[in-house]
Amino acid sequence: MDLGDCYRLLGLRSGASFADVKASYRRLAQQYHPDINPGDQKAKDKFIAVTEAYKVLLDTLPTPEMSSVSTHCVTATSTEVQEKRSRTVTQEPPPQPKVKPPHISEIEQRLKWKTYEQLQRYLKERKFPQAIALVEALAARMPDDAEVRQWQAIAYKIWGRALIAENQLLKAKIYLKKALKTDPYNKTLWQEIQQDFQRLEQVF
Repeated sequence: MDLGDCYRLLGLRSGASFADVKASYRRLAQQYHPDINPGDQKAKDKFIAVTEAYKVLLDTLPTPEMSSVSTHCVTATSTEVQEKRSRTVTQEPPPQPKVKPPHISEIEQRLKWKTYEQLQRYLKERKFPQAIALVEALAARMPDDAEVRQWQAIAYKIWGRALIAENQLLKAKIYLKKALKTDPYNKTLWQEIQQDFQRLEQVF
């Protein structure tokens, strides 16, 4: 898949910014997510294609953090040139430049997507306790990541529904509530869980 195809899949022009790519991916991933379109193979294929395109662009586009590091390096280089000129005149040793540690944003993103792939395997194999433990650990590592919160809420919802099927109704109610609390502004999730609560009320 070349970069042009990746941009087209995300509905963007070539050269779109990192922020535009991320925003477009979030919108499309939520629209075509298999949990929101159960049994729809076209939606599933679209979700996979969009995710692959996003991963490719993620590896090629500079993130805002990387741009910040680049700017720092340019500034540091300019400062070193000035210090060398000053040293030739005054013969005083320059102060040691402060060096920032390498940014780990790219490593975090790779970890995030590997965890997501493992989460999907656990859910498909109905290994719900492992799935919940995995996504909660990722959420603790990336507490401000909206996508991770969405995955966590979906995992809670799927397990809640499985518990309803197993007639573990009180436990199911707990996990459905946790799903709403984790991603409270997701209207689609809210509507689906309200239907689950109605099923619970009928059983009780």
